[in-house]
Amino acid sequence: MVDDVTRLGLVHTVPALAATFDDLVTDAAPADVEAIHVVDPWLLRTALASGVGPEVVDRLAAHVAHLRGRGVAGVLVTCSTLGEATEQVPEPDLPVLRVDQGMADRAIELAGDGGRVAVLATVASTLGPTERLLHRSARQAGRAVTVEAELIDGTGTTEAAIRRWDGRVDVVVLAQASMAAAAGRAGSTATPVLSSPELATRRLVELVTRV
Repeated sequence: MVDDVTRLGLVHTVPALAATFDDLVTDAAPADVEAIHVVDPWLLRTALASGVGPEVVDRLAAHVAHLRGRGVAGVLVTCSTLGEATEQVPEPDLPVLRVDQGMADRAIELAGDGGRVAVLATVASTLGPTERLLHRSARQAGRAVTVEAELIDGTGTTEAAIRRWDGRVDVVVLAQASMAAAAGRAGSTATPVLSSPELATRRLVELVTRV
């Protein structure tokens, strides 16, 4: 019997995101695409406690190798704190995508040359990687942008921060996949608000199902 199912691998550090991305894959992919999830909160705990060091990269690489052994056609790492670690995973001929790449590219497209981007995060470890990614995407697009960042502490909400930046920048970026629902709760805004889950899932599906 020929197995004609296309498998996608997803690595999560927040358990609740597995169901979110499973729904996104179902919505974005043909019926013969199956998602295989790996959930490892240790990766994020360790990254927050001691940084994204070799042990985090090695463990992430082990998960990707496991998924490769399961026959996946591509892997999406859904934790933005691990974005730069994702790019260090050595898997020739297997696409391994960071969750925020599609969002960053879209943000630069919307901001335009000389535009301003606001990055919002509730975890400090996501700010640096997201800012660096945005600047890299801008360089690759031949554009210059100004990136401003805000860490939302326990006294504020993402929705309030979105409204605070509305009209002051060309695009607002939510640095963590877990923040995505806040965009809808913030209501209508003049400034586009981007989150990573849908854009990342679409990019992975398009990449592995391309004829």
